[in-house]
Formats: sequence, C-alpha cells, structure tokens
Amino acid sequence: MAEHELPADIKALSFEDALKQLEELVRQLEKGESRLDDAIQAYERGANLKKHCEAKLAEARLKVERISFGPGGEIGTQPMDRE
Repeated sequence: MAEHELPADIKALSFEDALKQLEELVRQLEKGESRLDDAIQAYERGANLKKHCEAKLAEARLKVERISFGPGGEIGTQPMDRE
C-alpha cells in the first residue's frame, strides 16, 4: 500500500466514527500496557485515522458556502473565502 493510501475500512468511516476510534487508540496507547508490536500497529492505524479526519474536514470546508445577495436582490451562494 502506498504511503498516502488509506485502508478501505478507514475510508468507509464517517468523520465522527473515525474520530471516536482515534480517541480510543490514544487512550490505549497512553496506558502503555500494549505489547510493542500492538502499539506500533495502533500508532499506524491512528495516523491513518488522523489523515482521514483531516481529509473529511477539508472536504467539508470546501462545501461550506455563504449566502449572497445580488444587486437586483437575487439570492445566491458563493464559496467561503479560504483563510
């Protein structure tokens, strides 16, 4: 698998589900009770979950629009200004 590709099970997750899994992995890693191999796998999965969450947020940000009013009073939408 290429470095930028995410596993299919992670790609299928909603933002909320991915974030919940990421939070659980962090709690497990913070306990420090995992075997080294398990901790490494958890870290790798967490990194992929983080990338997925970031991509979902970027996607949502691009979809956000603001309502605008034209000179004749017509209502339309415009993409939000990017920061």
